[in-house]
Amino acid sequence: MNQPSNSVFEIEVFFDGGCPLCRREIAMLRRRDRHKRIRFTDIDSKAFATHDVGKTQDELMAQMHGRLPSGEWVCGVEVFRRLYSAIGFGLLVMPTRLPGVSHLLDWGYAIFARNRHRITGRCTDQTCSIDRR
Repeated sequence: MNQPSNSVFEIEVFFDGGCPLCRREIAMLRRRDRHKRIRFTDIDSKAFATHDVGKTQDELMAQMHGRLPSGEWVCGVEVFRRLYSAIGFGLLVMPTRLPGVSHLLDWGYAIFARNRHRITGRCTDQTCSIDRR
């Protein structure tokens, strides 16, 4: 469920509500978001319309996306940094910005994002087909 569009937030997170790991992470974030700094948008919901955000379903499903109040988009690990900072875990986020750590996290997340359907047992011909580019 989305929060009202006029509420103040630090980041809107676009998450795959059909992904068990994603749902678990989002549930934890919701519990800890006591100041309502995060707007949660489930891109797997039948009520979600991609034309409202200007990105395709494939783009949004390819990796985690976040949108800042300015309209700027952030993707991948940076979304998690912003989410964890919003719930007060800024000190834990700081080390993830270190050059070696940052690159390792980006690499690891890219692998997870490409394989999350397989990892979570949700493969279909469309989600787990071999990309032969």
